Amino acid sequence: MQPANRPAPLAIDAPPPCRRRVLIVEDSAAQRRLLSILLARQGYHVLEAERGDLALAMCREEEPDLVLADWLLPDMTGIALCQQFRALPRQNYGYFVLLTSNSADNDIVAAIEAGADDFLAKPVAAQELLGRVSSGERIMRIEEELRASNAQLKTALDRLRQTQEALDRDLREARKLQQGLVRERSGQFGQFEVSLLLRPAGHIGGDLVGFFAISGERIGFYALDVAGHGVTAALLTAQLSVHLSGSSDQNVALRGAQAGQDAVSPMDLAHFFNNMMLEEMSTDSYFTMIYGDLNHATGELRMVQAGHPHPVLQRQDGTMEQLGKGGMPIGVFERPVFDAIATQLAPGDRLLVMSDGITEASAPGGRQLGDEGVEAIMRTNAFLHGHAFLESMAWSISNYCRGERPDDMSAIMIEYRGEAQLVAFPQGPDGRSRAP
Repeated sequence: MQPANRPAPLAIDAPPPCRRRVLIVEDSAAQRRLLSILLARQGYHVLEAERGDLALAMCREEEPDLVLADWLLPDMTGIALCQQFRALPRQNYGYFVLLTSNSADNDIVAAIEAGADDFLAKPVAAQELLGRVSSGERIMRIEEELRASNAQLKTALDRLRQTQEALDRDLREARKLQQGLVRERSGQFGQFEVSLLLRPAGHIGGDLVGFFAISGERIGFYALDVAGHGVTAALLTAQLSVHLSGSSDQNVALRGAQAGQDAVSPMDLAHFFNNMMLEEMSTDSYFTMIYGDLNHATGELRMVQAGHPHPVLQRQDGTMEQLGKGGMPIGVFERPVFDAIATQLAPGDRLLVMSDGITEASAPGGRQLGDEGVEAIMRTNAFLHGHAFLESMAWSISNYCRGERPDDMSAIMIEYRGEAQLVAFPQGPDGRSRAP
């Protein structure tokens, strides 16, 4: 039977799994001894110091986890000790509790600003002491867990950075290989000049442009845009480039010519690729395409449009015409409808075939360049030809987007240069020709 005036046993947390080091800084030997016994019984490793300078020396050597310091010490205040304790280099967080009989608000604010974590009123009650120490224990455990998590996160980030650096190196090499798919950036066929532009938005992209000779009087040219831009798109463009390469034994469009027949027509080529995508490739990817067959002796042009943006034909007099009705992308439908385009080019005409990375280039406000913007660029740069025109167009688009270009950009410029014409300047009174 328990006497009525005997206090109930203290409800104290179980001893911590590791022996925390607790430093008691108190000039009263009796107070230090009392606090030391209470904490030692709970499994803590207790250190004692009667002055602030001795306490700081122990903090440098032992790095205690928790400090209980009196508000007033023989050589300094508890606040000053706390400030110097916080300035010491440490492996982990140190919990600092001030023992005080002073409850003035200004003093408490000053102690908190100095870095104190908690306060204990003197004389110290055993239950309150152990409760405050237990609270500090929980905070230190949380800090240790966070520190361990941060260390793991840092290790993971370091590994991720190394992986990213390796991936960037691979992608840079892949970019070189992809750029190598476009072996020739320009070509001269009779009075026609063909120029190519290929600018991936990232390291690698899903656009592809090119041309090849079909016969002595005909050339084939193509512009492809695989949905998305990245590794998957780049791999598909690489495979498609094999089927459209200049090598006659691999080029699908030239297979008929190998057998002494005519080359594959633009429409048949589009259906070939559509069947290949649906039957041979296990992928959800698709692509848009313009493929053209140009007779550079007569100017006769036949094309197929499969979901690609409308080619723009700029006549010699400056008038613009958008060709085609659109057509369906390749690799989506079993029975697609592609658009067949036939036109006649005359000397001075130029044809621009471009990807949607040009027509859908957006200004910071979200407004797209669109067909009108493309036509404006063509009028502005009408005096330029070949790569000079394409580079100027690329600069104008980059400036329109303020450098933020999310999609690949590719284009083909076909120009019917024709015969050069002499311009007769008017003569002055002295009989000499004068340029305007």
